[in-house]
Amino acid sequence: MTEKKLKLLSAGAVKGGVAQLAAQFEQATQCGVAIDFAPAPELRERIAAGEAADAVILPQSMMDELAGQGKVAADSRAFLGRSRMGIAVHATAPQHDLADTAAFKHLVLGASAVVYNNASSGIYAVKLMDKLGLAPIIGSKIVVVKSGAAVMEYVAAHPPAAVGLAQISEIMVLIAKGCPVRLAAPLPDEIQNSTTYFAAVMTDAAAQLAGSLVRFLTTPAAKSAFAATGID
Repeated sequence: MTEKKLKLLSAGAVKGGVAQLAAQFEQATQCGVAIDFAPAPELRERIAAGEAADAVILPQSMMDELAGQGKVAADSRAFLGRSRMGIAVHATAPQHDLADTAAFKHLVLGASAVVYNNASSGIYAVKLMDKLGLAPIIGSKIVVVKSGAAVMEYVAAHPPAAVGLAQISEIMVLIAKGCPVRLAAPLPDEIQNSTTYFAAVMTDAAAQLAGSLVRFLTTPAAKSAFAATGID
C-alpha cells in the first residue's frame, strides 16, 4: 500500500456497500480510503463548520445544500442508490402481517417502545407518527437514539415488543453482525419513504483520486454490491 490516502465522509445508511467497495478500490488502486460513517445531519454540521474531506456521501437534499455553498464539485455528483425504510423487531418477536398502514399502526400501538434515530430516517419517522395521529398516543414510548445501529441495539436489548424504524440497509448490516433483530417488513407502500444518496468530490480535495473513487462507487458492479445491502 502506498502513502496515498483519501478521506471519505459517509452517511451510515450506505455503510455496508461503501465499506465493501472502498476495500476493493484500495486493492485496485493502492490508494487507502479512511471512511468516517456518521448520521447525515451530523456530517452536514461538521462540513458547515469547516471539516475537510476528499469525498462525501449524503442524501440528495443535503448534497444540494453543499453544492449551493460551493463545498462540493457540482459536476462530480453521482447517484448511488435509494434506501427504503423498514421495521425492525427482536429476533424472537412474533410474526406480523404488515402489508398495510392499519397493520403498521396496530403494531406500533402494541409496542413497548418505538425507536428511531435523529438522522434522515428519524426525521421521517417523526413526520409519520404525526401524520398517522400516533405521536400523542405513544409519546411516552418513543425512544430517539443517535444512529441506525443504535436503533437495532435498543430493539435487541428490549425483547420482544420494541419496534425500530430505520433504513433497511442499516437493519441488514446489524443482522449480518449478529445483532438479534430481524426485518419484520418494509414500511407499507402507502407510507414508505425513500432516501436518495449521492457521492461527490469536495472542492478542497485531491480531485483526481477522489473522482476515481466516486466513479468506482457507481459502476455496474458497485450497483450490484449496493443492491445486496438494501440500496437499490
